[in-house]
Amino acid sequence: MLTLRQLRFLTAVAETLNFSRAAEICFVTQPTLSAGIKELEERLGVQLIERTRRSVMLTPLGEEIAARARRLLLDAAEIETLAQAHQNPFEGDLKLGSIPTIGPYLLPRALPAIRSAFPKLRVYLREEMTESLIEGLAAGRLDLVLIALPFETGALDILPLFEDGYQLASPSGWPTPQGAEALTQSGQLMLLEKGHCLQRHALEAYPGRISAAEDSFAATSLTTLIAMVSEGLGITLLPNLAVEAGVVGTEQVQLTPLPDACPRHVVLAWRPGSARSELFSKLGALLRRKRQELSDVTTRASVETSEQT
Repeated sequence: MLTLRQLRFLTAVAETLNFSRAAEICFVTQPTLSAGIKELEERLGVQLIERTRRSVMLTPLGEEIAARARRLLLDAAEIETLAQAHQNPFEGDLKLGSIPTIGPYLLPRALPAIRSAFPKLRVYLREEMTESLIEGLAAGRLDLVLIALPFETGALDILPLFEDGYQLASPSGWPTPQGAEALTQSGQLMLLEKGHCLQRHALEAYPGRISAAEDSFAATSLTTLIAMVSEGLGITLLPNLAVEAGVVGTEQVQLTPLPDACPRHVVLAWRPGSARSELFSKLGALLRRKRQELSDVTTRASVETSEQT
């Protein structure tokens, strides 16, 4: 009978196309891994992997079986998680993924509260693009992801957290921008590079009324965008969450609220039927509370500044 161990060997080779790296991933020696693959092929009576001195590749049937093996391994892991969750769903490891335009501005404020509420929970954080995060959920590499919609999430369970609007950042000393009209000025709007969902979300802040600048102006992070604005190269849209968390720092830019912009929707997502859905819901409530606290602090600071002037 084929075993989960053999299937794990197969999926590791499929992921790396290298027997040495696959053996390292599986914490076995290369001869042990090779023997396991051979036993699997003999058991099934088919060739799964084509191996030469220079390359390793899966046969078409090997690709299909590896895909099914991943699902089986994920189900097996879920069985273990289900058993652990029955004992105590709030303990153990949690692999949490987040997009770069949310995680750095929310999670550092939430982690102390998470540790306090769930002292036996070990949270491991990953920052990736939305597509990669969703793939990580499907592969079992991640347990929970913090993303922004709209984005196609398939059959994932979704827990809405909050809406995140925008502010317009422009160089200090420029005439004060007037909402969406300023965004239509040719060549001035700068956004994150393709692959960041925030680029699309920013364009949808005013559907059909703004378009991206040339690719040469695309940035890899909000920090880079702000520096470019500070140098007078153009304007950009910044999420309220990042602004209230202090992303602008000491850069010389002016911020203009955009209350009429369509916000992005920040959510938690996980695999349907997860045994830890109760924990995820509690974490969502905690994140939602921390977001509100950050907003309240910003509002009080703004009021105090206005009173002093």
